[in-house]
Amino acid sequence: QVQLVESGGGLVQPGGSLRLSCVTSGFTFSIKSMNWYRQAPGKERELVATITASGGSTNYGDSVKGRFTASRDNAKKTVYLQMNSLKPEDTAVYYCSVRILATTRWGQGTQVTVSS
Repeated sequence: QVQLVESGGGLVQPGGSLRLSCVTSGFTFSIKSMNWYRQAPGKERELVATITASGGSTNYGDSVKGRFTASRDNAKKTVYLQMNSLKPEDTAVYYCSVRILATTRWGQGTQVTVSS
């Protein structure tokens, strides 16, 4: 079955960096665009980044442009989110997702907290 497992979250000071990973299984990773979303308490889930199947193209939400970078390793079936210059407003649960047969599949999420 499809599985998405995020890791790499934690507590970091403003201005710091984190690298999230999402290890996948159960589908043909190399042909699927992958997404990173986040959800802060009391807010709707927000699209953070999209990376195409080859990794040749990425798109980012306005709030993270220039600070976050999505990448992938198709051999490892893993997608990454490098987060730099973190701000308190980046605090959220971060999820990776993939759309398969008109259904969006989600991981369990990883908590990122940016605080001094």
